[in-house]
Amino acid sequence: MGLSNDRIKFNVGGRIFETTATTLANAGRGSFFGALFDENWNLSQPDDLFIDRNPDCFAVLLDLLRTGDLNIPPNIPERLLHKEAMFYGLIDHLRTAKWGPFDGNRLHLSRSVTGIAPGDGTAIRAGPDGGCCVAHGSVVHVFDWMLEEHPTINLDYQRVNDVGWIDSGNIVLSACERLGRGDGGMGLFSSSSGELRYKFQVSHDNQIKSYSAGALSFSPDSKIFTSCKGRSNEYGIGVWDQINGKQLDFFYESPGWSLGDADKLQWLSGKNCLLVATLFPRKDNCYISLLDFRDKNMVWSWSDIGFLTTAEEKRVRDAIAMEESNSICVVNEFEDLGFIDLRMDGGGSSVRWSSRSRLMKSKMPDEPCYPKLALHEGQLFSSMNDSISVFCGSDWVLTSRLKRSYGGSICDFSIGGDRLFALHSEENVFDVWETLPPPII
Repeated sequence: MGLSNDRIKFNVGGRIFETTATTLANAGRGSFFGALFDENWNLSQPDDLFIDRNPDCFAVLLDLLRTGDLNIPPNIPERLLHKEAMFYGLIDHLRTAKWGPFDGNRLHLSRSVTGIAPGDGTAIRAGPDGGCCVAHGSVVHVFDWMLEEHPTINLDYQRVNDVGWIDSGNIVLSACERLGRGDGGMGLFSSSSGELRYKFQVSHDNQIKSYSAGALSFSPDSKIFTSCKGRSNEYGIGVWDQINGKQLDFFYESPGWSLGDADKLQWLSGKNCLLVATLFPRKDNCYISLLDFRDKNMVWSWSDIGFLTTAEEKRVRDAIAMEESNSICVVNEFEDLGFIDLRMDGGGSSVRWSSRSRLMKSKMPDEPCYPKLALHEGQLFSSMNDSISVFCGSDWVLTSRLKRSYGGSICDFSIGGDRLFALHSEENVFDVWETLPPPII
C-alpha cells in the first residue's frame, strides 16, 4: 500500500485500486479497512498491501464507500457480493444501501418467498438483521437477510406455538407437549445449523415437570417469558434466563382468570410489567392483564365478562400496549380499533371503539384470518384478510395499506431489521416489504 497526500493504492486479486484514506474511514472502525488505521485515524499499515479477494466485488464496495450508492453489474452474483461484504465488514453498509430506514408509509413489495408445504403457517418472526423464521406445524424454516434458507428445525410432530429471536444466531421455540411423551416446552436453537442448544425446564415444588409452552416475549435484561400449561393444572407465566436457560420465576394463574392459555405476551419496559392477553376464540371471554414480577402482583386487569358482547364485531381479536399514551389498543374482526385507558381501573373500563378505521363492509372470506396488531416506531399496523393497514398520528389516522393479490389472507406479520414480513394462509407464501433507500443527491 502506498500513501501520498491521502491517496492509497491496493492490489486486489491482481488489479490496482486507488482511493483515499477519507473514503476508507467511511467503512467504520469495526471493518477490515478500519483496522488499517491507528487510534487517531492515521494509517498504520505497511506499503504494498495485497488482498487476495475478488476485484470486481471490491470495485462495487469501494464505490459504495465513496458515494453511498449501490450499483451491482449484471455479471456479479449478488450472493458473491454479500460474501465479500462480510469479509470486509461492510454488510451493514450493503443492507443500508439496499433498503432505507423503516417507514410504514413508504414500503414497497420487494419479494415473495414460496414454501414447500401447503398453507397453515403458524407464525412469522422478523430477525434483528433482516432475516426471518416461519413456523409451520412442527417445522420452522429459517432465512437469513438474503432470504437464503438455513437448515430446517424439525420438532418431530410437536406443534410449534411460537418462535422468537434471541439474536441473529439464536432462536427460541415454544411447543405443545405430546401426551405420554414428556416433551414440549421451550428450546434454544442455532439459527444457522438448526441444532438444539438447550431446553428450558420448568420446576414446581422442586420437581421438573413437562409442559406446553405458548406465547413468547423477551425483556432487555435477557429474560424470556412464556405462557405455560402443565399436566397438574400448573398454569401461568414462566420466566427464564435466556443466557443459561435457568428458570427464574413462575406466576401462577389465579382462579377465574386466564394466563396459561395466553395468545400474546408483551414486555413493557417503562412499566416494568408484562402484558398478558388471552383472546377469543381461544377462550369464550377476553382476559388482558399487566403482571409485576417484582412482587408477584397483577397490577391491572380487564375482561369483557359482564360487558355487552353479543355482537361478534366487538370480540377482541388482538391487543397491544401503547406505553406513551397509557393505553391498550385492541382490534375486532372487522378491523375496528378500540382503546382501553390504563390509567383507569381495568374492571370498570370499557373499550372506546373507533369505527373510522373500518375498511370493509362486505362478506367475510370463506377462511378469514383474525387481525393482528403491531406497533413500530410510532406507527400502528393492523392486518385484515389480505392487507395490512398503517395508522399514524395521535388520533391513529389510516395513512396507507399494503396489499398484494396472491397468497390469500394474512395469518401473521412481523416487523424487524427494517423489513415487514407478511405470512399468507393459503399458499404458504410470505411477502417481504422494504422502504426504498433515499435518493443520493
